[in-house]
Amino acid sequence: MDLRILTPDFAVAPQIALEEIAEAARLGFRTLINNRPDDEVEAGLSDAAMQAAAKEAGLAYVYLPYHPGALSPELIAGFEAALSTAEAPVLAWCRSGTRSSHLWALSQAGQQPLDKIVETARNAGYDLSGLVPMLRAKAASVD
Repeated sequence: MDLRILTPDFAVAPQIALEEIAEAARLGFRTLINNRPDDEVEAGLSDAAMQAAAKEAGLAYVYLPYHPGALSPELIAGFEAALSTAEAPVLAWCRSGTRSSHLWALSQAGQQPLDKIVETARNAGYDLSGLVPMLRAKAASVD
């Protein structure tokens, strides 16, 4: 599992394998957020399969599919709602972890300085430069 730790309570990863869910539990994660749409994965990695494995491992599980190019206010609000009720630490994933990192960054806009958000993602291997205007707008709406 290729974990990218963004904060002590939140990490993202590229697509995880079904057997890695038990490993996530052993590593101390309490909540999983699956941002990978079912139409991008084979049946063995579907929402239903991942949810069943999470339940077996004793983990909370949220399915919040993020289709490429379909970043919407509703998706951002759904992610923020999931984080606000999630037992930490949380692990989110998509194909490469990028979409999950975008959702995390947007959830932090207005909560942390923009430079810190971008630097945190960069240190984890994610370039948020294209997301900066949206991060600024989101932060302004929080103020």
